[in-house]
This record gives sequence, structure tokens and C-alpha cells, in this order.
Amino acid sequence: MRLIIFMKGILIFTFLLFLGHNTFGALSIEGSYQGKNLIVQNPEDPDGFGFCATKVTVNGNIMPGGIGQSAFEIDFSLFNLKIGQQVFIVIDHNSGCSPKILNPEVLLPKSTFKMVDIAVSTSGKLTWKTKDEDGKLPFIIEQYRWNKWVDVGQVQGKGKNGNANSYEFQVIAHSGINTIRVVQVDHTGSKRTSTEVKFKSSLPDIKKTPIKVKTEIVFTSGEQPIDTKYEIYDAYGNVVKKGFGSTVNCTNLVKGAYYINFDNKTEKFFKS
Repeated sequence: MRLIIFMKGILIFTFLLFLGHNTFGALSIEGSYQGKNLIVQNPEDPDGFGFCATKVTVNGNIMPGGIGQSAFEIDFSLFNLKIGQQVFIVIDHNSGCSPKILNPEVLLPKSTFKMVDIAVSTSGKLTWKTKDEDGKLPFIIEQYRWNKWVDVGQVQGKGKNGNANSYEFQVIAHSGINTIRVVQVDHTGSKRTSTEVKFKSSLPDIKKTPIKVKTEIVFTSGEQPIDTKYEIYDAYGNVVKKGFGSTVNCTNLVKGAYYINFDNKTEKFFKS
């Protein structure tokens, strides 16, 4: 009887040990296929039974073998993926350890667009067509004003490789000649730019009053209030106010000298 109880105890202990050894976690990553494989660092199992990773799936499909070593590649060529295609990878692993993906940046989209056509109307409607977008990256619309390129909006890229994609954006014009371009920035930090396009606005010249400001700044054209984009800097170059409108409330500005960008101009004023 004691032998039977002892044997049952061994069986229960062995079963619990088996369960404990097979508890696991999962490491996942997603992105878009860019033609390169993921490299995985695969530590030894802490119990001494092989290596940490137990299974790899790509978009739900099991990767056949190749994980029983200290480092391995997730070979995307096994799954007939196309450049720019979305991928979701799950690496199942034993408890007490975790694999490490050494180059996750290979799944980040790159800016590869080629501009087919870009134009802007006299009303500021910007239209452009692209091809060869490998990843879904936003297009940033920049307008040259105040002696610098200013980000004035974004349009999400469609990322369809090989297809002609069409986009449009309404630019808020300033008086005179407006210069516009479209750019993308990917994970490398480099900026990919389009050619510049220009249009002449029919907006009249805008003036700012007064020079010495007590409570507010007013923008006018032909003595009538007019909305414009503006930025106010203090003497140290810090932006203290920015927006779009025909007036700027300056009651909370401390006394001193300031610079204001508005319309297509930069002027100095004093807060009294």
C-alpha cells in the first residue's frame, strides 16, 4: 500500500515537473516585409533542455525547423511574401528565458516613392501622384515661408508598390509667391523630397499693428481684419505663441522685445 502511494507521489511530481518545464511565453513583432530576414538571438533553455525558442509563426504559418541553435534567421523567403506586405511574427519560447530580435528595424517601411506628377492650383490645391511606395508612410507637406520650410500638414501614404497613388491637400496660402513641396521621412531619419511647385496667391498684402503692443496684435488688409498663420518668438528664439487668426492675445506676454512671423513676413515688436 505504501509502495502504491509512493509511486502515485512520484507520478504526480513528474507530471507537475513536466507542466512546469513546458510553461512558455511568446514574443511578437509586426511590420512590413522589406526584403531582409530577422535575426534572432536564442539563449539556452535554463533547464538545460536545448534552446529557448520552441516555435516561430509568420502570419500564422509555422516556420519549418532552424531554431535549435544559439542564433537563427526568420527566413521570409519560405512564405512567398511581397515587398511591403504586412507581417506578424510570433516566437513561442520556454519560461525563464526570452529570445531577442537583433534587427527589428528591417520590418520598418522605407521611403521609396517616385513622383509621377505634382501640381498646385492658384487656390492652393496641391495634387500629386506617386508610384513604388514600399511602405505606408505619411507624406508631409512643407511650405517655404519665413526663410525656412514649415510643416503645414500630412497625408497618409497608401503604400501600394508599383501602383500609381493619387493624393491632394489644401494649402493655406500667404500673399505673393507660395513654394510647396512634399517629403517623407523613414526610420533612417533621411528626408526624401519631391520637386518644388509654386503658385501666386491672390491674397492682398497683410499688415500688423501696433508696433508697441499692450493687449493684442491685429492683422489687416485694406483696413479690414484678415486671418493669417503666425508664430511669436521671444528674444532667445523660443516660440511663445503660434496659431491662425486675425488677432493675437498678448496680455500674458512679459514686457520686452519679440519677433513675429506672419503671412510671408518677419517683424519685430515690443510688448509694453
